[in-house]
Formats: sequence, structure tokens, C-alpha cells
Amino acid sequence: MATRRRHLVAYDIRDPKRLRQVHKVLISYGYPVQYSVFICDLTNQEKTAFRWSLEEIIEHRLDSVVLVDLGEAGSASADRFECLGVALILPDDGGATIV
Repeated sequence: MATRRRHLVAYDIRDPKRLRQVHKVLISYGYPVQYSVFICDLTNQEKTAFRWSLEEIIEHRLDSVVLVDLGEAGSASADRFECLGVALILPDDGGATIV
């Protein structure tokens, strides 16, 4: 079984059409935690497909997608988050539901 790594993914997309397309890709791979921030638990193969999907959509001179590797997926990675205000409830599995 392939190991999943938890990634924090944030994006800033300048065009509404591309924004909707990127959001659709993120929904298929992860769990939204804020408007443009997702948690995605990905195998290496899923990460490659995920990146390829985003590369095809974004305008590289204008848009930005940031992936931060938080380590091995699972509930222990929740310890890496500190929330102020409304508590963030992270999934035990922010894994891919690839369509």
C-alpha cells in the first residue's frame, strides 16, 4: 500500500473561470479548511496527477498554488495546526476522492 503524505494546499487564482477549475480539482483531491486552503493526503502517484491537473489550468505568470508537505498522513498531523477563533476540525483522512 502506498504511503500518503498530508499536504496543505493554498491557491491564489486571478481569473474566475480558472479559480472554479482549480477549486474543482482541489475538491476532488482533498478537504477544504478555508476558502482557498485545502488538506490533501496524497500518494506520490496522486501528487503527480494532482500537480499535472493544476499545471494544465493555471496561468503561470499570474496564478499561484502552494503545496506544503506536513508529513505522513493521519491524525497525528493535526498536532501541527494551531487555530485562533473558530476551531478547525481536520479530517483523519484528507485523502483523494479522485473523479
